[in-house]
Amino acid sequence: MAISKRTVRELIGAAMAVRRNAYAPYSKFPVGAALLADDGSVLTGCNVENSSYGLSCCAERNAVAAAISCGKRGLVAVAIAADTAQPVAPCGACRQVLSEFNPRMTVIMVAKEGLTKTARLDRLLPYAFGPRQLRADNKKK
Repeated sequence: MAISKRTVRELIGAAMAVRRNAYAPYSKFPVGAALLADDGSVLTGCNVENSSYGLSCCAERNAVAAAISCGKRGLVAVAIAADTAQPVAPCGACRQVLSEFNPRMTVIMVAKEGLTKTARLDRLLPYAFGPRQLRADNKKK
């Protein structure tokens, strides 16, 4: 699915806006994510940290949870905004979670001054484990 420039701008704006809601008292690294579903809807998430660091959740995974809770499964693109000089890619855990829904998803990484970098998710996570491997393994049994 081709994504229009207007839609890209909307995703970037949504990611930058939700970043302001992040709860990041420990890392001081607020991140916002905006997911585009195949029906055109945009769902957002921000990082939520916890004093027990392992319980923290990244913006991208919170956006996926918002999408799934709204019944969205067809995820087309994600914009990730961080307050950094250079665009920041999603962490490995987020790459894996996003890949569950669309390994060819467009990933738009956005820095604080609007500098962007775009990549396809399967380029960021070339050997992702996913549902296809599980189905293949179950057929062998």
